[in-house]
Amino acid sequence: MAVARHDTGPLSAGRALASQVHPVFMLPPLATSLFGALLAESVTFSLRVAALHAAAMFFAVYTAHVKDGYVDFHVRGEDDDHPMTASGCRLALVGATAGFAACTAGLWFAVGPWAALLTLPTWLIGYAHAPQLDLNTVGATMGYPSGIGLALLGGYYAQAGSFSPRVLGLAAVFLVLLTGIKIIDDEKDYDYDRSIEKHTVAVVLGPTRARRLALGLLAAALAGVVALSTTVPGMPRSAAAAALVFGAVALVAQRAESSLATKLLIRGSYLFLAVLVAAVWFRPLG
Repeated sequence: MAVARHDTGPLSAGRALASQVHPVFMLPPLATSLFGALLAESVTFSLRVAALHAAAMFFAVYTAHVKDGYVDFHVRGEDDDHPMTASGCRLALVGATAGFAACTAGLWFAVGPWAALLTLPTWLIGYAHAPQLDLNTVGATMGYPSGIGLALLGGYYAQAGSFSPRVLGLAAVFLVLLTGIKIIDDEKDYDYDRSIEKHTVAVVLGPTRARRLALGLLAAALAGVVALSTTVPGMPRSAAAAALVFGAVALVAQRAESSLATKLLIRGSYLFLAVLVAAVWFRPLG
């Protein structure tokens, strides 16, 4: 069975499979999963459990990438090219699903059924992103942000066996922040999405009002971080610095066109997470 469309042999098949690992979208769920494990501050911290959950996130996002490419090229004919054959895509989906199932089963045995059940929706979101969720306004906009929030909650729960106000608050912050970024990202495809009746926020509200909504969500997320750092027990005050760092990036990005603004905001979100990790790990303000 051929995997690669443009060449043959195991090396070509390997390159085709590897092409669906997109670091820009792959690294945040893995990093957020590990941040959740770190945030738990469990006295019984298990590196094996943390690795299992992070690996599950990898397979969930890989599933989303493969399914999205398969649908856009082989089903809808929207993309001009794709490195994998239809059968190669199906093979990759089977492999990714098997990997996810193995990791989820490992979490079930190592932690308990709730850890596995909390992990399962990430794969469901990834698999259903195309063609089900990506034509719906909520699904197209909040699928990836929801996955990030679940990665944080799952990484935390796998270590602590419960939730805390700070992890629930941070999950909400990530959901709102990344939803704002996704709305801005969708602006660049406004004309095409409108032509195929893909109801993104930009199509539903128009680019100008969508940008205002997105900036409002970013501001709400940053205000949420500051509130968490000053009111929630166990949340270091230095976490508020994450809002300052991302806020500076958002000020630069707010008037930029969609592609540039998205690039700036995505990189700003990396800095946002890095500052939160440093605040939790080092607690510079005690």
